[in-house]
Amino acid sequence: MKAVYKNTVLAESDNTEVVENNHYFPREDVKMECLTESDKEYTCPWKGEATYYHIIVDDEQIDNGAWSYEDPKEKARHITGHICFDKKFVKE
Repeated sequence: MKAVYKNTVLAESDNTEVVENNHYFPREDVKMECLTESDKEYTCPWKGEATYYHIIVDDEQIDNGAWSYEDPKEKARHITGHICFDKKFVKE
């Protein structure tokens, strides 16, 4: 599975976790240098508090195009620290 924007591979992994039809990539498989933390706030009722990231490629910024749950609730512990990208960036 890959997350790609403008021919730049943002993440690539055979070990994504699928939650609500979204692929969560292990952090070690993500190019964190393409992400910068956002100040957007959102709390999912069953996953917990999300951390959002802007995607930056070739001086272009995609606001809040990725997110993670750094300390999720119990039912979502398996995605702790994984990064999820908007579906439009994810390809098999």
